[in-house]
Amino acid sequence: MQTVSVKGAPEIPLRPNGSANKVGVDDRAVHGWYRFVLSFPPHLVADHLSAFDVGPGATALDPFCGTGTTLVEAKKRGVRSVGVEANPFAGFASAVKTDWEVSPFTLVRDAEMIAEETDRLLRAAGIDDESDCSGMLGSPFIRGLAADQRKLLLTNSISPMPLHKAIALSEAISKIPASGNHHKLAFASALVESVSNLEFGPEVGVGNMKSDAPVIMPWLGRVREMAADIEAVRRNASVKSDVCDADARDLRGVLGKESIDAVITSPPYPNEKDYTRTTRLESVILGFVENRIQLRELKKNLVRSNTRNVYKKDDDHLWVSDNQKVQEIAASIEQRRVALGKTSGFERMYPRVVMLYFGGMTRHLANLREALRPGAKLAYVVGDQASYLRVMIRTGTLLAEIAERLGYEVRGIDLFRTRLATATRAQLREEVLLLEWNGGSNGRHYSV
Repeated sequence: MQTVSVKGAPEIPLRPNGSANKVGVDDRAVHGWYRFVLSFPPHLVADHLSAFDVGPGATALDPFCGTGTTLVEAKKRGVRSVGVEANPFAGFASAVKTDWEVSPFTLVRDAEMIAEETDRLLRAAGIDDESDCSGMLGSPFIRGLAADQRKLLLTNSISPMPLHKAIALSEAISKIPASGNHHKLAFASALVESVSNLEFGPEVGVGNMKSDAPVIMPWLGRVREMAADIEAVRRNASVKSDVCDADARDLRGVLGKESIDAVITSPPYPNEKDYTRTTRLESVILGFVENRIQLRELKKNLVRSNTRNVYKKDDDHLWVSDNQKVQEIAASIEQRRVALGKTSGFERMYPRVVMLYFGGMTRHLANLREALRPGAKLAYVVGDQASYLRVMIRTGTLLAEIAERLGYEVRGIDLFRTRLATATRAQLREEVLLLEWNGGSNGRHYSV
């Protein structure tokens, strides 16, 4: 990464492109409990907390907190934090990853009881968790998901026998609530990484089909790792961290006035990634999303960044109706669509998605201002995109101009790393947009 220059703060060291987004061995404690595949790395948060001179007594915010990288890293450094997340499972993961007050002994003791009970139940039906029992799929004891739940999953996300075992373990976990949230998060991690057929690269997809897979021991191993991590970090267990289930575009009533000293976050990028797909399997099996109606309501609280979460009544585009550059990009996408003869409903929505995205981010930045203390510093990790018919979108540059019009001071746009575009094979920039809030006397106060 290029160096950050913020009013005499220490420089952030340059990191090689290949390791810029990787989690180091020393960072894995707690962060490794469950990690969203598109998360930024803990060292990026640590570097910016240091560069922004954020320490105990300050409050850091991640308004798109995902699975809690900023919150965990802040807590490790004794810094109070607040996260905002509209995806219920991701918010759950953030809340669990910042709860270090559970007893490690109790966590493991209860997990061993759950493991024994699950093994007993499986064996009563003739199933050995450590053996391939896929030949028993005709048994009336084998359980699956309801039709509404299955419709939410990628086809073949998980094979029938591992699914049966996973349901049995999930139900056993729910019967011992003392440290159940940690057990559930360990379950989600084992489910995705060891039990399911999913693979990430970084898109979520289905890999090789597993006829069967053990469930109990992968889960129990993750619980034991959690217990060891809690022992290592529990000196900061009392440092407060709150996770709010809210829409990052409208933070009024969620955050206190002038309560935030720093923001470190990575919002969605304007592309065709449906971010809810990444957590879909665990969300469904653990009951966070049970049908398409619930999924639709969840998506309505997200920044519009892809054609699968656009709705007729959306009006965030009004926030950028007079932004010439955003309008030009939308027009370029539409012109290219016509020239290429693209006529699908999704392709026709591409220009609208771009306007809704930048409108939503404008709305977010506008509504965030009253929560910021004078002198608050902000870091937004964003990426250039060419997902919409290969029309280049310089996300960081556009958001910098929007922020400046809203009264933020732009302190820089630093290169974080480059990444290979799937469609064009070109190297796209991922950047950190650096802002500062000092009252915004030179800004334009949007009102829609």
